[in-house]
Amino acid sequence: MMLVASLVLVLGVASTAQAQTFRFTSFIVQGNDRISESAILTYAGITPGAVVSGAQVNDAVQRIQNTGLFEEVTVDTRGNTLVIQVREYPTINRISIEGNQRLDDEDLLPNLQSTPRRTYSPSVAEQDANAIAEAYRASGRLTATVTPRIIRRSDNRVDLVFEVAEGRVVETERISFVGNRAYSDRRLRRALESTQAGLFRAIIRRDTFIAERIALDRQLLTDFYQDRGYVDFQILSVTPELARGRDAYFVTFNIREGQSFNLGALSARSEVPGVDAAAYQAAIRIRPGQTYSPRLIDNTITRLENLATQQGLRFIRIEPVITRNDAARTLDVEFVISRGERVFVERIDIEGNATTLDRVIRRQFTTVEGDPFDPRAIRQTAERLRATGFFTNVEVDGRPGTSEDQVIVDVDVEEQPTGSLGFSASFSTDSGVGLAVNFSESNFLGRGQALSFSFNTTDGSRAFDFNFTEPHFMARDLSLNLRAFYAETTAQNRDYNTLDVGLRVGLGFPVSEFGRMNVYFGIEQNEISDVSPVGTSPIIAADAGDRLASFVGLQYAYDTRDTGIDPTRGVRLQFGAEYAGLGGDAEYLRATFLGIAEQQVLREEVTLRASFEAGVIEALSGNTRSTDRFFLSSRQMRGFEPNGLGPRDLVAGNQDALGGNFMAVARFEAAFPLGLPDEYGISGGVFYDIGSVWGLDNRDGGTNGMDGADLVDDGLYWRQTIGFSIFWDTAIGPLRFNFSHPLAFESYDVTREFDLSIEARF
Repeated sequence: MMLVASLVLVLGVASTAQAQTFRFTSFIVQGNDRISESAILTYAGITPGAVVSGAQVNDAVQRIQNTGLFEEVTVDTRGNTLVIQVREYPTINRISIEGNQRLDDEDLLPNLQSTPRRTYSPSVAEQDANAIAEAYRASGRLTATVTPRIIRRSDNRVDLVFEVAEGRVVETERISFVGNRAYSDRRLRRALESTQAGLFRAIIRRDTFIAERIALDRQLLTDFYQDRGYVDFQILSVTPELARGRDAYFVTFNIREGQSFNLGALSARSEVPGVDAAAYQAAIRIRPGQTYSPRLIDNTITRLENLATQQGLRFIRIEPVITRNDAARTLDVEFVISRGERVFVERIDIEGNATTLDRVIRRQFTTVEGDPFDPRAIRQTAERLRATGFFTNVEVDGRPGTSEDQVIVDVDVEEQPTGSLGFSASFSTDSGVGLAVNFSESNFLGRGQALSFSFNTTDGSRAFDFNFTEPHFMARDLSLNLRAFYAETTAQNRDYNTLDVGLRVGLGFPVSEFGRMNVYFGIEQNEISDVSPVGTSPIIAADAGDRLASFVGLQYAYDTRDTGIDPTRGVRLQFGAEYAGLGGDAEYLRATFLGIAEQQVLREEVTLRASFEAGVIEALSGNTRSTDRFFLSSRQMRGFEPNGLGPRDLVAGNQDALGGNFMAVARFEAAFPLGLPDEYGISGGVFYDIGSVWGLDNRDGGTNGMDGADLVDDGLYWRQTIGFSIFWDTAIGPLRFNFSHPLAFESYDVTREFDLSIEARF
């Protein structure tokens, strides 16, 4: 009974307090230093002379407190006077980060909202601590903790210190797959952006677990399967599990592959009066029996839409209608030609390009303002913009314009660095230790131009190379290239020195979907000097001195390796022809050919490569010069020293390589895993090379009273080599070990059974 009476009394007193009213005619503000009295009264929001309740007074206190400017706010009512007592937050004197070793202050400070000479706010400091911790999480240190602390100074100032405990890197210890039958875990891991922790986990950081990368891996894995005809492929789940020690993740992809489908019947049908489907049927390049891929269909649609444009047709849509045949595991595709909506591009708005000029972005569009709106063309534009390498992110979307038949295309880009300055060291058994400096900029001054120059030196050689390319010369799909070069070699593998200085100007343009033509003009000053008077062939001695060559040439290249037509195979064909004789001292005709084919077999575990290279040079006056003739390097023909095979003057003491007017070499290689974990980056290969250099105009060697022609061997002899390779993709650069065994060679050839190459960038 006493408890009930007490409760009634308390409730009655509280109710009385709530019901109490005030009328303040004067206000006193105490404790403020930086914040003016009028500002504080404005925050309070109490009108002089107005009747306010106790609850309204409490609300006024909360409003002042919520400004974030004061550590403490209290009020006192003295009759008609309201006294507001405040204690201001201190001013930040300086900000420092302690305990950070993996990330520098310069990387972390830009993420902070707190700044010196501004008011300290505990909530903002907590947000800043979370921002620093998030930066560590992005670098793989998920256990990093950040604690904000303040150090009191005079004049109501504080030093804001963020104490960092970095913790250990949380790596992706293992990536595994459940449900995969067609492809091994090893092959699927190569399709992902993420990698497992491996031998160089202390150096390589791409094996760091980043949750946001899972979404990209899902898309990459889906694209991998769909490109190979698995139209029913699904990722059922992705499970990242944190190890008990919280220092590693185990990521498991649970997938359902389905079956791989091939293309069945392919046809075209027109729903537009006057449009003959036969012409579109003839333009289809894919054939029944090919593995189905969305990229094949998209490429075909693009080809058919281009045909419609060439015929002067507007607002034409090509839609694929796919009929599934589960029994035969084929997909019949009918390309339906229909009339699309009459929608036009009102304008193209570009944002985010702080450096890149608008015109560089606009030239990737095949559509301009006023053209019919084509969603497929817009998507392809986005892909072309991403392919430039100028941007980390590209978003191209359409939104309604000022009328129903108008669309505004929004382009939002996020730029990334496009230049690099590199210092590299290299070692090879060909040229020993080498140093190089190179600079490149693929978006020079935001104009989309490419600029590069390099300088390198090895034991016995120095070279400088400058290149400039304007990819959109005269506002067309025409590239202009300027190249200047300087190369000097001293006697090392041969007993004479060479000097080459030249300039070349070229134009490149597309001639087909996968073909490109380049034409060029150049001038070159060549010098052979310091020919040893003892032991050197008269054929080389006859070439000593200066020579000026002026030449024109063309080069045609056909390349399907990077087009996505078939991700498991590709081919590159390149043909070049060069004529010298427009001026200067040289007159010759040179032709070269290069063919490369590649295919992945055995569930894409083994890569087969074959290449064929050939060349011929014909002197139109006099004899060919040794600097013009062909030599096979150890890269072109394994198992031999550089300039280690080909025509020789058998009487000359040093038997320097003379080169040949003809060259041909075929290389066959198979690369395969060695059963080691992928993250080690070690794989193996076997190879077989066959080739030769032969033919001379001048066969007048050192005769010693004998017939020189009988002592200069320039015959056609096929050299052959077999070997085994070890490829090691390390954190400091790619290493390749070749163990070669020449099967067929001449007695004067210089063979090599082992070579190693490595390149490091720092």
